Amino acid sequence: MNREKKIIMTSGIGIGGNLLLVAGKMLVAFFTSSVSILMDAVNNLTDAMSSIITIIGTKLANKRPNKKHPFGYGRIEYLTSMIIGFLILFAGATAIYESIVSIVSYWRDDFPAGTLPVDFSITSLILIGMGILIKLGIGLFFRIMAKKTDSEALAASGTDALWDCILSFGTLVGAFLAFQFHIYAEGYIGLLIGAFIVKAGLGTLKESLSHVVGERIDDKLAHQIKVDVCTVKGVKGAYDLIVNSYGMDKFIGSIHIEVADALTAKDIQNIEREIQILAHEKYGIIMTVGIYASNENTPLSKEMKAFVRSQCKEDANILQLHGFYVDEEKKFVNFDLVVSFDEQDPEALKNRIADAFKAKYPAFDLHINLDQDIAG
Repeated sequence: MNREKKIIMTSGIGIGGNLLLVAGKMLVAFFTSSVSILMDAVNNLTDAMSSIITIIGTKLANKRPNKKHPFGYGRIEYLTSMIIGFLILFAGATAIYESIVSIVSYWRDDFPAGTLPVDFSITSLILIGMGILIKLGIGLFFRIMAKKTDSEALAASGTDALWDCILSFGTLVGAFLAFQFHIYAEGYIGLLIGAFIVKAGLGTLKESLSHVVGERIDDKLAHQIKVDVCTVKGVKGAYDLIVNSYGMDKFIGSIHIEVADALTAKDIQNIEREIQILAHEKYGIIMTVGIYASNENTPLSKEMKAFVRSQCKEDANILQLHGFYVDEEKKFVNFDLVVSFDEQDPEALKNRIADAFKAKYPAFDLHINLDQDIAG
């Protein structure tokens, strides 16, 4: 079974399970007049809607690329996760609102001692307990399948379901206190649980938005990609790695490599092809390769690079120097300077390096390309 079918199958099970819970809790709410159980049922209904959204999002995300969207529709999965995050927020906010209404109603109506606005029975308590077990099973199943399919939408739904178990458990505690001791507690429990659900919704939204905005590639993965690229014969260094995600297993990237300036165009093409095949087969990345020519084979070029390195060591926010090239005939030098995101004034830092270089080598023109630590 492929990834799409697994996600749809999982979501379908979630829809069926949640609709079963909605029916059962609506029935309990009708006979007990419990606002908390009614809101729990509404919450399960939003969970069923989340699963429907996941199915729609997965279908759309797997549409074939076209002229308007040449990188496909994979990022729709991030939007799906965002919508689920909003649904979690809605459920939490609704629980808080209804809990406040229940508390105000209880104190305003001034019920006689020993009486409550709800009427629970052993049967209703058993049904609520069974609902918790069903919801726990759904949540754990979603989390397992989310890991197998690397689906953010399923992960968000699984998190939501596990929070719902806590919500339902709170409802059960309130129902038990009302049934056994005639103590009103469901409104206060609902407030506390609603706050936790809102927090979970904000967490889901934050994670989804982070993917939409664009995240830095994992440092260990970035390092391993560069190490692998450097194993290709003729590559003296790998820099400026960029990897953009367009959904599950859909990555577009670029990297610069340093090669000897004596190589022919044919030599360079062979190196580029080997890197592109390596990146696609091992990491699923469609990789574009840029070239830095290296000519550190003269005393002057070695001296110049050593001088620039010594200047760079004076500032901790200069992370790397690469792409260093000296054209002694045209009196021209250029290189890339990788600067930390912590640096508040990269231009001033670049100008300091440039001024020091010009003071020592006034006959040479200099171009410094400012770069940032996009990947580790």
